[in-house]
Amino acid sequence: MKARRLIGILAIAVGIAFFISVPAWANKAETKIEAPEGAEKGSEITIKVTVIHSANNYFHYTEWLWVQVNGKEIAKWEYSSGNRPEGATFTKEIKFKVDGDLDIKGKASCNIHGSANDAEAKVTAK
Repeated sequence: MKARRLIGILAIAVGIAFFISVPAWANKAETKIEAPEGAEKGSEITIKVTVIHSANNYFHYTEWLWVQVNGKEIAKWEYSSGNRPEGATFTKEIKFKVDGDLDIKGKASCNIHGSANDAEAKVTAK
């Protein structure tokens, strides 16, 4: 009886260790930004921000995403276990008026593993 109990405990421990150590099941939120390289002053551009994160469930999801232009936050989305992003990969679009050169930054974070990168794009005003 003791051997059977020991085998059961060992099997549970191995299962937990396997679940925790499998990297394909978890990742950091990665952010990509698309914007035109140049635009006329006074025109409006579309900034496209894509977040890639391998999970989107009650326990593991993208927790937030923000976008800054020239150091000022222009958009932020916050998520929770009950209000998750629409998918493991999702895109947000922001319209922005060009008043000079733009330095665009974006970042998203996994609620467990954090952020993989700071995404950047530059727009030159003509």
